[in-house]
Amino acid sequence: MASKPMAESKIPDTQALIRELAALLEDTGLTEIEVEREGLRVRVARAAAATQVVVGGAPAATAITAPTPVSVTAVDPAKHPGVVASPMVGTAYRAPEPGAKAFVEVGTVVKANDTLLIIEAMKTMNQIPAPRAGTVTQILFEDGQPVEFGEPLLIIE
Repeated sequence: MASKPMAESKIPDTQALIRELAALLEDTGLTEIEVEREGLRVRVARAAAATQVVVGGAPAATAITAPTPVSVTAVDPAKHPGVVASPMVGTAYRAPEPGAKAFVEVGTVVKANDTLLIIEAMKTMNQIPAPRAGTVTQILFEDGQPVEFGEPLLIIE
């Protein structure tokens, strides 16, 4: 009896996991979730009205279609030419204070030096300016999330 290669035998489990994560995004209103199981890393992110699924970590990862409009990609946001990386370690906030309107949303057109977010470091609120003009196409952090130096925060195209 021939056995299936490891990547093929995990496809049904991976499809179910992606469906579960997509449903969890809908139920909770989150924009992104990432799970790692048995060396297989699955990241499901929602931008604007689409859901993005990234499958990686397995040597023979296979593109899988989820029930909502998706794109399977292995693009590293840190390598995107329009990435805005964290200039420091701290806590990132999308608005100037709790309950206030966010500085930017996906689709916001910004000019160079417009404030994109605030990073709190050592009890100091540091405004992070746009390095160039463009449109915010992705927000890669959650409000109040700890961030590391060099971590991708936004994509401006």
